[in-house]
Amino acid sequence: MENKNAYYNLVIKQVNQSNSMAYDDSYVASSTDSNFRIIDKAYAGTATAYAKFKMAIDSNKCKEASCEYETKQLQQLKAFPKKSLEFIELVVDQLAVTDMPYYDVNNNYVYMVANYMINSKPGFSKTEGYNIELFLLENGSQELVFDGPLFDKKLIINSSTLTSLIESGTDLIAETPDVNKDMLRLLTEVGIFSADMIGENGELTAAAAISDEFVLKVNGQPDYEIIDIGNGKGRNVLRYDMDKIERKVTPFINAEVAGILSQEQEAVAAWNVFIAKGTSVEEDDQMAQNANAGSKAWSYEKDLPLMPDKKETFESKYKDYFMNNYLSQFTTNKLPTVEEDAAIFDLEEGRQAKADKFIQDNKLS
Repeated sequence: MENKNAYYNLVIKQVNQSNSMAYDDSYVASSTDSNFRIIDKAYAGTATAYAKFKMAIDSNKCKEASCEYETKQLQQLKAFPKKSLEFIELVVDQLAVTDMPYYDVNNNYVYMVANYMINSKPGFSKTEGYNIELFLLENGSQELVFDGPLFDKKLIINSSTLTSLIESGTDLIAETPDVNKDMLRLLTEVGIFSADMIGENGELTAAAAISDEFVLKVNGQPDYEIIDIGNGKGRNVLRYDMDKIERKVTPFINAEVAGILSQEQEAVAAWNVFIAKGTSVEEDDQMAQNANAGSKAWSYEKDLPLMPDKKETFESKYKDYFMNNYLSQFTTNKLPTVEEDAAIFDLEEGRQAKADKFIQDNKLS
């Protein structure tokens, strides 16, 4: 299978979102058990262990004269219940990323399975052969173990390792940045719109237009492109100095990219979900899953850490995505601000008049 993670993530998510289980008469009629009794099973026997260590200390029958080992085990047993609740809460929070709208299906699918198990989603109960166990380890850490039909091997999450990863800024599952939100904000920061074009909500107003300094001019007047609007008619639209615009926005885009690349797993998610295929925002929204990079997807296991060539590719494609999907709407077919120049005219007459003016302005006749 070319991409097992994408396949299983998509199938599991689509089945759940389709609500198809509700229409399976045999499933509805059956009894399911989703109570994994995680805490109960983990703490069975801990009272006996506590009594054993306490008795050893009190009767001075420890492994060593200092009773250091037994004292440590008692302290761990006292701390375990609070740590267990915090650990499970942390795991649930990490697994919740699989429910987010821009979840990258190239993440390891076992985390979505684990999330569905721990949240009692249909099809992932003890009845279907799934199980969750919590183990209290002698070194003071704890393990959550997920197992069932869709696992090639047991998924084991250690509490101390998970805490260490999170404290270092790494998550079990890559959370995809909201690229749409980020790019709408970036539009207001790149310096090509005047301050009065930005509303109180921090977004561009409906009437926002690129500042006049970026409009191409001839002899101090706006330069127009004539477009065919059908039936032999034409009209003027503004021409923009795209080189000047690109020079202006590039430093801001580079700074944005640097921020994303500081969390490389999120950069991979952004690449896989949005950037790789360069689809438009509208196309992303219309797809059953937001733009899935498919064969262009980067692998979390194989491509992290990102090599310089991939970082350069990300920066270039991110810029293209911004220019093509966000900035282009402000540079394409924009009507002149001068009322008479915005009027509809005969297409051939207009083209001839523009040609005559070019010849006159450049003294070619």
